[in-house]
Amino acid sequence: MQRRLLLAAGVLGLSGCGFRLREAPDFAFDSIAIPGSTSGVAAQLRRTLSGSGGVRVLAAGEAPSQAQVVLDILAEQREKVVVGLNATGQVREFQLRTRFKFRLRTPQGRELIPDTELVQERDVSFNESAVLAKEAEEGLLYRDMQNDLVQQLMRRLAAVKSL
Repeated sequence: MQRRLLLAAGVLGLSGCGFRLREAPDFAFDSIAIPGSTSGVAAQLRRTLSGSGGVRVLAAGEAPSQAQVVLDILAEQREKVVVGLNATGQVREFQLRTRFKFRLRTPQGRELIPDTELVQERDVSFNESAVLAKEAEEGLLYRDMQNDLVQQLMRRLAAVKSL
């Protein structure tokens, strides 16, 4: 009886505070063009937008002027910086970064989101005896940063309310 009462109190508490599950984003546009870029973030963004429904992503051969909005990818780069050395000067820690710079505009040239740079950073330790494992970990961290960038980009695209 106490468990049921505690469970009911928890459910009422969550519903009273405004908690709700994340919903699919609602975009102010029906079609988007992502011209010229074949980067990892651009490819994943195309898949994510196509899977979200409601937004048509123009194919590579279609003219960007046919879309309601155009996402220009200005730069995407990966960086690996040494941040820690041991007493003998050997690398002990790296910082991985992914930078993604973009702009959202209408085909007529009106800016909806000005030049914006998104940056993701992850710290990773290094051990000479496990080089292959650390390379695999690095790949996973870059993929995780790419996923985070796409989710941030989706939220920014959904925040555009008027064309």
